[in-house]
Amino acid sequence: MSKARLVITAVTVEKRPVSEVARSYGVARSWVYTLLARYQAEGEAAFEPRSRRPKSSPSAIGPDAAGLIVRLRKELAGQGLDAGPHTIAWHLQHHHHQVRVSAATISRHLTRAGLVTPDPAKRPRSSYLRFEADQPNECWQADFTHYPLAGGTGTEILSWLDDHSRYALSVTAHVRVTGSLVLAAFRAAVDRYGAPASTLTGNGMVFTTRLSGGKGGRNGLEAELRRLGIRQKNGNPNHPQTQGKAGRFQQTLKNWLRAQVPPATLAELQALLDTFTALYNTQRPHRSLPRQATPATAYAARPKAAPGDRSADTHDRVRTDRIDNSGVVTLRHHGRLHHIGIGRTHARTHVIMLIQDLHIRVINAATGELLRELTLDPDRNYQPTGKPPGPPRKTPRP
Repeated sequence: MSKARLVITAVTVEKRPVSEVARSYGVARSWVYTLLARYQAEGEAAFEPRSRRPKSSPSAIGPDAAGLIVRLRKELAGQGLDAGPHTIAWHLQHHHHQVRVSAATISRHLTRAGLVTPDPAKRPRSSYLRFEADQPNECWQADFTHYPLAGGTGTEILSWLDDHSRYALSVTAHVRVTGSLVLAAFRAAVDRYGAPASTLTGNGMVFTTRLSGGKGGRNGLEAELRRLGIRQKNGNPNHPQTQGKAGRFQQTLKNWLRAQVPPATLAELQALLDTFTALYNTQRPHRSLPRQATPATAYAARPKAAPGDRSADTHDRVRTDRIDNSGVVTLRHHGRLHHIGIGRTHARTHVIMLIQDLHIRVINAATGELLRELTLDPDRNYQPTGKPPGPPRKTPRP
């Protein structure tokens, strides 16, 4: 949830002074005024992500140079000569007043002018580049995949992989992977290998709630990563190539499993996974590693990266809800549902909740009146109002 929405709601609905809101949420007053002006002019569109493209590009080439590039392309091609970006760049520098334009810029202009014929069968040069972390524990990748037992019963295999060395940190079999199992496997890996500097996972709810609309807050893994100062990274939706190493690991694992006697139980599958993990880490050189090293050798060869500091990384949310008949509103924190007492006098009132980590303000959605402000106690399911209880209800005689 954007902090901009949190700030705007506090000012426009709750009617709090700008200076108080800026001080409360750690932002500049000038930024609050900018947000207010943008919200008044654009409404809900003010919360949409904005392009970071600069208003001007002083280093961009002018229309004369762009036209010269197109003309050189046509002249050289008409003469049967090479008319690629590097050749055009050379001609610009040597025959046209030492105009210096990069080959990449020339290629973009030729493409925009429709002078480049795409060749889908030709593999792009960028596809040959490998992206990997520089140190062990700099980034851990996680993913899970489905695998059937001998009788057809479905299971799921969860794996944690070191990005730099491809070392398999944890490979476990489960009936179904849940958020609590992901957190347990991660903690076990941290106890054994130390905490990583970052993690890279997909967008499943067991890894992150960022695509859930902010309704459930951070899950257990996300809370643990922030507590340890570990940077959390997630791939783009519908783009599994971001977690390519984990995907290739799973493919290698499944190919090996198909060559074994099919496991009949979850325990037999886990035994096979343990055997494969040992072979993969210590007895199987990885083609992508230098000098055909094993993942275990690569993992031990360099100093380990460590987490940073995420103490300033607040979790900001704005939630709408309605107080129930008993005067209580609910909020999920770290995957646990908490009940917050407001009072029976406000039953069925529509409210807006401004949430920054454990700090919560509950305001009347219609009037902006502050109904309750509290710091959530994560160890208690019910957050009492602190007010003395009223007189006992009189029960009618039968």
